[in-house]
Amino acid sequence: MQHTYVYPEFAYQQSEAQRLGEQRRHRVVIVGAGPIGLTLALDCAQRGLPVLLLDDNNSVSIGSRAVCYAKRTLEIWDRLGVAAPLVEKGVRWQLGKVFFRDELAYSFDLLPLAEQKQPAMINLQQYYLEEQLVAACQAEPLITLAWKHKLLALEQQGDHVLLSVETPDGVFRLEADWLLACDGAGSDTRRMLGADFKGQAFQDRFLIADVVIKTDLAARASADAVSADGEAALQRLGGAPERWFWFDPPFHRGQSVLLHKQCDEVWRIDFQLGWGADPNEERKPERVIPRIQAMLGPDIEFELEWVSVYQFACRRMERFRHGRVLFAGDAAHQVSPFGARGANTGVQDADNLAWKLAAVIRGEAGERLLDSYDEERVFAADDNLLNSTRSTDFITPKSRASLRLRNAVLELARSEPFARPLVNSGRLSTPTPYLRSSLNTADADAFDAPLRPGSPCVDAPLRDAGGHTSWLLDQLGAGFVLLSFGPLAAELPAGLPVPLQVLEIGRDLHDEQGLLAQRYDARPGSCYLIRPDQYLAARWRRYQPEALRAALLRALALQ
Repeated sequence: MQHTYVYPEFAYQQSEAQRLGEQRRHRVVIVGAGPIGLTLALDCAQRGLPVLLLDDNNSVSIGSRAVCYAKRTLEIWDRLGVAAPLVEKGVRWQLGKVFFRDELAYSFDLLPLAEQKQPAMINLQQYYLEEQLVAACQAEPLITLAWKHKLLALEQQGDHVLLSVETPDGVFRLEADWLLACDGAGSDTRRMLGADFKGQAFQDRFLIADVVIKTDLAARASADAVSADGEAALQRLGGAPERWFWFDPPFHRGQSVLLHKQCDEVWRIDFQLGWGADPNEERKPERVIPRIQAMLGPDIEFELEWVSVYQFACRRMERFRHGRVLFAGDAAHQVSPFGARGANTGVQDADNLAWKLAAVIRGEAGERLLDSYDEERVFAADDNLLNSTRSTDFITPKSRASLRLRNAVLELARSEPFARPLVNSGRLSTPTPYLRSSLNTADADAFDAPLRPGSPCVDAPLRDAGGHTSWLLDQLGAGFVLLSFGPLAAELPAGLPVPLQVLEIGRDLHDEQGLLAQRYDARPGSCYLIRPDQYLAARWRRYQPEALRAALLRALALQ
């Protein structure tokens, strides 16, 4: 059925250790070469860790799957050097519209704070993402990609994990100091540890249809057309890609529909099917095509690119760390697809885990720091699960009373601003602040800015010492940073446990527009300690060497 993409096949290679019959030890082994495993491998390698990445397949994921990638995820990939081609290939958007029946209920903007390097969202088929990430891993000497390597069994043995791996040449054993499980919702690694999911599974089924539209919609676009009719919607989107969500549209009564534009003129359409739908029947072309024709109109030509029917769950593992095995992405937690919280959350898992694992391996911190991965990302998972469950309950009411309440909110949203925040077609992915993290140092001074310790850093435009345009997040790099608004009043304390980069505003960087100071509520002398994952660890109105030392030790779980 695929028309726009040719799936690559990656070569299987027998390892030297298997050929020689040796049981070799590896520093880091990752299971699963999807978006999360590939991202985590790149992040570990950037921090100097050699990685063996195992995958039982030898290609990228079939179908578009995850398509929406949020600004924070793009910032992480930018730090890893892979964001630029993804942004160039993908479809940028930041505006969303919600329709009720045949009228616009309200619209929203995902990027109200302008002047940031990365867009609010891009839409890009997952196979393009994975292909780019694989190419980056292949170019990294510290990463070994092992295709057609299936994990069969694992056994934790004190300071390492013993793995049994099956390949086309038979089964062999290897050892891992640390095993990182990124092998998806059906994780074999999770099953081997007997660590089940806890949470809620939903009965509702949804149909995904990726559709190639043959008509030149952009040439026919009408800037004044605002209609829930599918053809008019596509015409409008031909000029400005947006997210469109319908409740009870005329072409799919009593259900909901979601529309996104992807690259290659492929459109993603999600149709709610209800509880009683037969997934085998609903994915057949003779069932799918009439639904799309009802939406687009009889004159729009299209081809099916990919079709799938899915149910979803909102659930997670109780713990993400099990000794020397750590879980990330769908292997650790599952959410509904509304809100683009699956892949985006998994990439943020990788962002949180890689720097902590590197600090432990380098001897800069103890294993307590890895316990903070569990602490912070379980908290983030619960935040995502809460948002995802609320979205699902609004989209698929479970009683007549809930349906009446939802419809009343949608009616009011057309004219009453107070009702619009109550409309929930999927709260779109934003990074979770770790405001209660044990790694934070509480404020001792008064700040007005909302960027409290535990918050992800907000980008801002700057000029470097050479007068070139730059961005704050580009300058933070991958280690600890002390951001100072003006010169430090004293030297850095001696004997810090990790290297600390000092960035001085007014010397190293220039905040000509004043946006950085505004967004961080900075005054002359203000200082900010920033973690390697670009989260704020501590802040002070005046630099205090011993307070800095204590905050750094706390951020490494050393006190």
